[in-house]
Amino acid sequence: MIGNKLPDLANNMLWAQMLSQGEVPAGKPESIWSIVTSGGIPGLMILFVLLSFSIAAVYLVVDQSLALRRQDVVPDKLSEEVAAALQSSRVAEAETLLRQKPSVLAGIIAVGLNHREYGWPEVEKSVEDALVDQSSRMLRRIDYLAMIANLAPMVGLLGTVTGMIFAFRQVAATRGVAGAGDLAEGIYQALVTTVGGLLVAIPALAASGVLRNRVDALLSDVTMHADRALAPLRRRAAATSRLVSASTPGGGRIVAVPPAQMPGRKAPRPEQDGTR
Repeated sequence: MIGNKLPDLANNMLWAQMLSQGEVPAGKPESIWSIVTSGGIPGLMILFVLLSFSIAAVYLVVDQSLALRRQDVVPDKLSEEVAAALQSSRVAEAETLLRQKPSVLAGIIAVGLNHREYGWPEVEKSVEDALVDQSSRMLRRIDYLAMIANLAPMVGLLGTVTGMIFAFRQVAATRGVAGAGDLAEGIYQALVTTVGGLLVAIPALAASGVLRNRVDALLSDVTMHADRALAPLRRRAAATSRLVSASTPGGGRIVAVPPAQMPGRKAPRPEQDGTR
């Protein structure tokens, strides 16, 4: 009976020795915290930077998702109501409608109305400038999100390179005594930061692309609705231009005037130009 238990005892002692030397995995899965802290203090610092990036990215995504709601950018029926007021020359009512529905579209239309006294070309130019300025404002925070998406993998790669430097330094310090297991452990610790950088960069890059397309679609709608709202001003300017052309001698064409017919100039006498 004792002879039967001796092999089992020897096997258990051998298994315990292999576990203590790290040659056999213990079977218990590692916790998230042990993986996070496996890179040491440098790895923790880099992961803290990545955590800051992730918090900033979440804030930007939520903020832009709320700011780019269609109702806050292009209110319903605003362009139709402003166009109806301008058609009847009720500019004060149109300005009141714009103040009642503050939005990106209202701001663009208001800029055009403020330049109506200078003619339609000036109104059109001011609206185009306002659209460019508004586009840069709406894309500014999305550019920050894209910057985070570009920086996060680089920060993770920095952690990887730092960890590999520490691993190879250990091999150099032991003059090659450190085995492949020690080297693999160092690389494993270093790759944790790379995973963290990719986990931050991939969602941030996807969100920046979606939000950028959202901005482009909304600005296209703003341009269309602003043109529709200011159409009465354009038609009135075109009608005025036609009236001016019709009242101009020669049907609005430039006609050459002889020097003798210019104001302050006397016509030459027949004997002066050789005619009799």
